[in-house]
Amino acid sequence: MKSLTIFFDARCGLCNRFRRWLMTRPARVSIRFIPYDSEEALRLFPRIREVRADQDVVVLADDGRWWQGTGAWLTCLWATRDYSAWSYRLAAPALQPWVIKVINLISENRLRLSTLLRLRGDDELAGYLRQTPDPVCTDGGCGLPPALPRVSLPEPLTPAQR
Repeated sequence: MKSLTIFFDARCGLCNRFRRWLMTRPARVSIRFIPYDSEEALRLFPRIREVRADQDVVVLADDGRWWQGTGAWLTCLWATRDYSAWSYRLAAPALQPWVIKVINLISENRLRLSTLLRLRGDDELAGYLRQTPDPVCTDGGCGLPPALPRVSLPEPLTPAQR
């Protein structure tokens, strides 16, 4: 396996936060993200609607294997250099029941968690930014407040003063 395609919910703030986190990690394989409800997702994985990708993340490998739910999340961890060992540990029989419960809890409540944590999906954030008026830059400061006065800090204590 040389690459993974992760089908995610672009409207979900938590999903987008995870996507951004995963994109910053050194990876063992090439990773790309595609919204599960896009035409590209349907072209790459014709069963995408059938497997209810709107309910849980789906990961597709370049060799045709695919995972959903706990297997998909563990595959995402496996794909990182830093957390690959955790994927094996969390997949151990002793931990699997706990991991499945946690993943299901997060997946079932991802939209509520996004709201609670104030995480926005890309579409919502883009819409918000489109509605925000452009700053008026008449003085070169673009509406920024004047600089705060500089605060001077005391000199550090010497060992004799401690």
